[in-house]
Amino acid sequence: MKKIQFKVSINAPVTKVYDFMLGIKNKSTYEQWTALFNPTSTYEGTWDKGNKILFVGVDEKGEKGGMVSKIVDNILNKFVSIQHCGLVQGGKEITEGPDVEKWANGLENYTFEENNGTTTVTIDLDITEDFLDYMNESYPKALAKLKEICEK
Repeated sequence: MKKIQFKVSINAPVTKVYDFMLGIKNKSTYEQWTALFNPTSTYEGTWDKGNKILFVGVDEKGEKGGMVSKIVDNILNKFVSIQHCGLVQGGKEITEGPDVEKWANGLENYTFEENNGTTTVTIDLDITEDFLDYMNESYPKALAKLKEICEK
């Protein structure tokens, strides 16, 4: 896996950015920025440390797909670490096999830092080669959307 990083500076307090990015008070804020990856993007589960969470959407065939993940750590308004453990394909959780092995134990980490009312979010992501171009194209657009909704 490759490691890639994205950063965005948002003119909003860290409490708002953290809440909107994760969709804590209102899941629709999470769905708005992640719609840049998949228009039907959502999650099932909670952001509590140790919990399983599914990052899912509907594919072009109308089937539910996405990632089976675990929240490794969640420090309020500071840091979230997500470990990807498997795939959701056709609505079923798959946690073993060749498609899973290439993603297994990959991390997606969000670091939040506020300075004078501006919050910087740093995303560190483990990614497979075949998703590198997609993430390099999609993540900046998604973060621009996060910035837009947080600054309203």
